[in-house]
Amino acid sequence: MDEKLYDVVIIGGGPAGYTSAIYSSRALLNVLVIESYILLSQLSLTDAIENYPGYKDGINGLELLTNVKDQAEKFGAKIIQANVSSVLEEKNKSNTKTIFEIHTDDNQIFKGKSVIIATGAKARKLGVPGEQEYTAKGVSYCAICDGPFFRNKHVAVVGGGDTAIQEALFLSKFAAKVTVIHRRDKLRAQKILQQKAFNNEKINFIWNSKIEQIIGENSVKKLNIKNIETNQKKYLDIDGLFIFIGFTPNTQYIADLVQSNAEGYIETDEYMHTDVKGVFAAGDVRANTYRQIAIAVGDGAKAALSCEKYLEHELI
Repeated sequence: MDEKLYDVVIIGGGPAGYTSAIYSSRALLNVLVIESYILLSQLSLTDAIENYPGYKDGINGLELLTNVKDQAEKFGAKIIQANVSSVLEEKNKSNTKTIFEIHTDDNQIFKGKSVIIATGAKARKLGVPGEQEYTAKGVSYCAICDGPFFRNKHVAVVGGGDTAIQEALFLSKFAAKVTVIHRRDKLRAQKILQQKAFNNEKINFIWNSKIEQIIGENSVKKLNIKNIETNQKKYLDIDGLFIFIGFTPNTQYIADLVQSNAEGYIETDEYMHTDVKGVFAAGDVRANTYRQIAIAVGDGAKAALSCEKYLEHELI
């Protein structure tokens, strides 16, 4: 067990977590960041980011994340890789102050006077026959990871939000054809992304439809698609399927400690406080309407500032 008692333990290595680490470390707090080796930050999987301030020509997501991580380390944050399994709340001997024990899958235990939860969210699955069977055999949730394998092939993208359209545009660099399948008759993505997609001759759309089955042999070969309005079914021959239908928060390890909404996202106030004193949440893991990098960064800064103020008054 790590015998050191950290001022703040930050769980999560995305933009929210590393921003919290930058602010906390600059405040001369002892900071530990536990970055999961299982859960990849969505930022690291994004090819081109065009709406983050300061990068007029855009920036690769992994490059941006690496820059923020390096900055956190520069100011003194200790960063390790581990998968957190639980967070326990304990009173000190005088029963007046709280210490948090953070347990990992490899039986490590870390102690903190406060905790910032910034573990983000993972891609949601369709839950249809063939999805699990053909995952990594043509079914993917990461275009930047797998897109180059489908050079001059026909791929399908499921979804209509920002991520789906961004990834469809990225896939069009490699694939001969990209078919976007969406449950509605219009997209939810930002207008500028929609415009780019509609103007891309490689991208076409199947509206008001859902996938009922993924069919293949050794890899994905075709999709069974149903029109929601007419109930008409058809088959679409494809070489790969990329699924971007939203996210599920990575909160399973903390669900018994803090209050979450019906979807599992952590409830906070505007200062990132959870309902547990000394525990804060930031970024895509918390209940929030908008899930953007800039907002995650703002959340991370707020969480760190609130945590610093908490420690000033609750210092053990």
